[in-house]
Amino acid sequence: MEKWNLIVDVEKCENCNNCFLSAVDEYAGNEFPGYTAPMPYHGFHLFDIQKKERGQAPMVDVAYVPTTCMHCDDAPCIAAAENGAVTKRDDGIVIIDPVKSKGQKQLVESCPYGAIWWNEELELPQHWIFDAHLLDDGWKEPRCVQSCPTGALTSRKVEDADMARMIKDEGLEELRPDLNTKPRVHYKNLGLYRLCFIGGSVAYEHDGTSDCLEGAQVNLSKDGKPVGSTTTDNYGDFKFDELEGDSGAYEVEISHSGYATKKVEATLGESLFLGDIYLEAP
Repeated sequence: MEKWNLIVDVEKCENCNNCFLSAVDEYAGNEFPGYTAPMPYHGFHLFDIQKKERGQAPMVDVAYVPTTCMHCDDAPCIAAAENGAVTKRDDGIVIIDPVKSKGQKQLVESCPYGAIWWNEELELPQHWIFDAHLLDDGWKEPRCVQSCPTGALTSRKVEDADMARMIKDEGLEELRPDLNTKPRVHYKNLGLYRLCFIGGSVAYEHDGTSDCLEGAQVNLSKDGKPVGSTTTDNYGDFKFDELEGDSGAYEVEISHSGYATKKVEATLGESLFLGDIYLEAP
C-alpha cells in the first residue's frame, strides 16, 4: 500500500512562510466535512517554522525548520483520543474527526511536537490534515508543496519499503527520533539546525597589507584522529559542519605552499568562528 510522506530540506528553506500562508488560505473559515471544521484566521499555526542562528560574526548562518503534524504511524493522539476521534487512514494520513473530537482538549497535550491546536470557538482540536481532501479529489501533492518556491518541501506517495530506501540513500532524519512516534515527515540536512560547525578565515600579509589566502589546505582532527578536510575559498574561509555540540577539543591544521603550517586549538561548545588566522613565510 502506498502511503504519503512529506520531505523537508532544511538547506532550501528560506522562511518565506508560503507553507503557512497556503494552509491559512485553505482552512481559515472553510469547512471540509469529514476532514476538518473551519479554522480561525489568527493565532493558528499549522506550519510553525523554527529558527536557529549559528556562529559568530562575520561567519553566521540561520537554519529554518518547518514543523507540522507528523502523521505518525505510532501517533500519541490516537492513543489519547476517545470514541475513535482520531484515525489513521490506509494512506498514512492522520485525521482528527471534526465531530467526534469536540471537547477533547487532551489531544492538544498528547502531541509531543505541539502540532495540534485548540479552536476555542468550536471547542475542537485541529491539525494539518496533509490536505487529504485535495488529494482525495485528485491533487498530486498538498498545497504547501505546490506553494514552496525553493523546493524545500516535497511529497512522496510510496510503499514503506521504498520510503525506507529513500531515507537511507538521502540521509533523511526524524525531527525527534527520541519520541519513537514513526513520523511521516522526514528532514534532509537537519544537521544545519541540530549540529554545529567550526570555521575560520585564513589570510597572509605581504608588503604591509593583508589579503585572503585561497586554496589553503585545512584539516580537522580530534584526539589525533582525522575528522575532515577542506580548502579555503576565494575569501579565505573554511567551515567544518555537522559536528556535535559540546564535543570538546579539536585541532585545526592549515597549510599552503610557500607558508609555514599552522595549528590552532578549538574547543567546541556551540558553533565556533576562529577568526582570522594568518600564515607566515617559513
